[in-house]
Amino acid sequence: MDDRLFRNAMGKFASGVTVITTEVDGEPYGMTANAFLSVSLQPKLVLVSVGVHAQMHQRLKQAKRYAVNILARHQEDVSALFAGQKKDGGTVAFEHVDGIPVLKDTIATITCNVVAEHLAGDHTLFIGEVTDLRLVDGEPLLFYQGKYRDLAELPENAPSR
Repeated sequence: MDDRLFRNAMGKFASGVTVITTEVDGEPYGMTANAFLSVSLQPKLVLVSVGVHAQMHQRLKQAKRYAVNILARHQEDVSALFAGQKKDGGTVAFEHVDGIPVLKDTIATITCNVVAEHLAGDHTLFIGEVTDLRLVDGEPLLFYQGKYRDLAELPENAPSR
């Protein structure tokens, strides 16, 4: 099957947008990712999928810790910056939670210690045990069919199912 067809099919799955952050030798790094999911409640585990050729791959293998920053609706530019789509984004101010650099103004931040790594095709699944989390109210940044989307695009009076 054609790679483009596969990508188009995967684009039919609406997802939130995250930036995965870590620190190596005192330097913070980040990468936009929508391949993130909750794995387990007991223990609290989450998973991020990172391409083996991505710079973040080696950084996660070295640091053994990461944070998942769930982006708010107004953070499209942050997503683009960490996806490498925006080169003139200036500097990003990080703060630290549980000793891991995190982004400001996100709707959720989840810090993790890597407890397992599984090679899956051309990606590694980094399973992290949650060590801390922070939540604030706000609308999520959504991605669907190659575009950022907004919950407001849904009709307000649409019946719930």
